[in-house]
Amino acid sequence: MIELDGSKYEGGGAILRVATALSTVTQKPCHVFDIRRGRPKPGLMTQHLLGIRALNELCQGELKGDELGSEEIWFSPKKIQAKDIQVKIETAGSISLILQSLILPCLFAPSPVKVSFRGGATDTFFSPTIDYFRYVFLRILEKMTQKKVADIKIKKRGFYPEGGAEVEMKIYPTKLNPLNLTERGSLKKITIISGASEFLKEKKVAERQIAGVKEVLGKFKLPIEERLEYYKTQSPGSQINLVGHFENTTIGVDNLGKLGKSAEEVGKETAKNFLQEGKSNAPLDKHMADQILPFMALSSKKSQIMVSEITNHCKTNIWVIEKFLEGKFEIKGNLISWLPKTA
Repeated sequence: MIELDGSKYEGGGAILRVATALSTVTQKPCHVFDIRRGRPKPGLMTQHLLGIRALNELCQGELKGDELGSEEIWFSPKKIQAKDIQVKIETAGSISLILQSLILPCLFAPSPVKVSFRGGATDTFFSPTIDYFRYVFLRILEKMTQKKVADIKIKKRGFYPEGGAEVEMKIYPTKLNPLNLTERGSLKKITIISGASEFLKEKKVAERQIAGVKEVLGKFKLPIEERLEYYKTQSPGSQINLVGHFENTTIGVDNLGKLGKSAEEVGKETAKNFLQEGKSNAPLDKHMADQILPFMALSSKKSQIMVSEITNHCKTNIWVIEKFLEGKFEIKGNLISWLPKTA
């Protein structure tokens, strides 16, 4: 039984997500305690609870401590199966965070796995937006698999506080190859994806977010394309993504509309964050850096990536991964290398 202190390093839900996903793949039981102890509301929130229950369903394992607010779980996985998983979220819990838990073990299933969400949020605070997940995260993952990993169908968007999203995702099992990504290459284009609920259409929130981005980026004469959309949702909300398409990679920055902040300011803030990522010349943005590490470590050979920033999330995930897999990470500046024991 692998013991993990959920309050270590970043001390958030990432410890639980990475630990249970790797536990499912390796079939090594784990015990996670002091889950999210330093957070204002410690213990399992809705997205954490539903994520580990979905993993347990995927492998027909044994799970104890799976209750809202629980600060301790015991998870004993069995063999990963191919099946359809239904996840019902009665809050605005993050769909993308649950998918972070599920996608890794689903790559090791005997055949495709379909995951259907009813309820929850596609775009909410403290988690990647669904567009970042599909247009940045999946693109980097596909550099490792060299084939399509998943199909995502967004039937309905969901924002805080009501949620109410409907999303279907089909995940295709495939082999993980090493990832060697140290140079970005030349910029091809930047895609601005701006969307808002129909409640905000009269105020032209999606258009104004784009205007804010262009006010900051316009002076650089960059190749920009725009995508604008309004959705039927249960709660008003907006989201914006900047996706940089480079010769060797894809980087992204996302943001959400906030009460008290104008749509133009949301756009400007997003553009400034994108420029900050751009200054590093790294092929992986700071959010992708920690998300891709478990996949790198499950490749049988050495991988090496250059990231824009070594975050606490990075350090946290490294600590968890080295508990489950034989090998180690090496950090030199912003270069992260995975060295499997057999290498």
